[in-house]
Amino acid sequence: MDYKVEETSPVTRKINVTVGTEEVGAALSAAVAIYKARYEIKGFRRGKAPSSVVESKFHGQIYSEATSDLINYQINEILGTLGLMPLSRIDVDAGTLVRGEEFTYSIGFEIAPDFEVPDYEGLEVELEKAEVKDEEVREVEQRILVNAATVKPIEEDRKAQDGDIVTVTFGAYKDDKIFEGIQAENFELTLGEKQALPEFETMLKTLKAGEKGECEVTFPADFLNPAMAGQTLTMRATLHAIKVRILPELTDDVAKRAGGFESVEKMREAIVQSYLTSRQQLNKSLAQKKLLDMLVAKTDFPLPPSLVENRMDRLMVDLEHRLDRQGKGLQTLGKPLEELREGMRPQAEEAVRGEIFLLAVAKKAKLEVKPEEIDVALTQIARQNRQDLLSLKQYYEENNLIFPLKDRLLADKAIELIFERASKVEPAPKSAEDGEDKDDEAAAKPKKTRAKAPKADEPKE
Repeated sequence: MDYKVEETSPVTRKINVTVGTEEVGAALSAAVAIYKARYEIKGFRRGKAPSSVVESKFHGQIYSEATSDLINYQINEILGTLGLMPLSRIDVDAGTLVRGEEFTYSIGFEIAPDFEVPDYEGLEVELEKAEVKDEEVREVEQRILVNAATVKPIEEDRKAQDGDIVTVTFGAYKDDKIFEGIQAENFELTLGEKQALPEFETMLKTLKAGEKGECEVTFPADFLNPAMAGQTLTMRATLHAIKVRILPELTDDVAKRAGGFESVEKMREAIVQSYLTSRQQLNKSLAQKKLLDMLVAKTDFPLPPSLVENRMDRLMVDLEHRLDRQGKGLQTLGKPLEELREGMRPQAEEAVRGEIFLLAVAKKAKLEVKPEEIDVALTQIARQNRQDLLSLKQYYEENNLIFPLKDRLLADKAIELIFERASKVEPAPKSAEDGEDKDDEAAAKPKKTRAKAPKADEPKE
């Protein structure tokens, strides 16, 4: 086998391969031997039929499989020898083996661009301290009390008001005909929580139990039902009942029923810790993004086109899923699909540039992902999506998704390394007027929270 590498661009390679007649014959003979042992041919015992008979009977399958097996084997050998790692699907331009003739084919793929990784040791980055306000804890406690509340009809004769739970039968009308899609009977609605359009809630608050009312409502342009978006309809409703929530006192018993907490104190500790953990991770992610942006800005390299296109496709799928959870579709955005997709390009290019940079850092730092780490990641994905682990793993292997998963884990390790080596500083305190504390010059300077992290071969303090 001989091959020649063409650098078709800084991020693409084409390899032209020539296979000699002897190697072609060996590949075909190996495939014939497999079929000879695998299948029985009438008139011969298994494995005893002449090779020529086997080759003639299964000619198409044998030559196709021999070609694929030879190319796959040689691709791995060539890439291993050259030390190249394709970032895209490998495109193969090949015919089929012919006995007694040379065989030529070519493969094309994208690779990571070559660039110098800037120094990332000791970069300074702001890391905001995670804090939890008392009012935030009280808001969670209020939600717990609302969930534990009892509901009963009001005793006084009055109109509905914010905080009430009203039972209504309603419908949307156009030209005195019911508009399909917006109607319900004995529907419970909590007023003041923006569960309905403002005009409708305002009208309901003019009614007492047993009364009817109506109002004109203009539905938003992005309303979940496209047929009603932008329409002005008449909403008619009958208010059947008004109920109020009776909140209990916050006691240890309520805390136990809310989440199995031993006491109110333990529940508050859990609330605070949950907030802190979430905000610490968020603040860390923001700091890591600043570091990555800072480093990427110091580099300039071309992007593999297919990676950008694939990321744009993924962003479109994510957008579709987000809209679907809101009961909407891509059509509600009022733009052609291609225009929406093209609008994703800057975001896709930024994501791909960051990923390529982090993979270069991982290579330079000789970071590795162990097989058990991939298994842990697959287990987490399976648990999050409530899928069978073995089926998920098989899907990833059959669709060549293990390598992208490995790259993602390597990128995660790389940004963790950069963050560990960075010098973290607290943001300057902000005043209510201009966001800076001008009265105290010292307070305006960032305060270091820790020294630069030691290198891997240095002792930690």
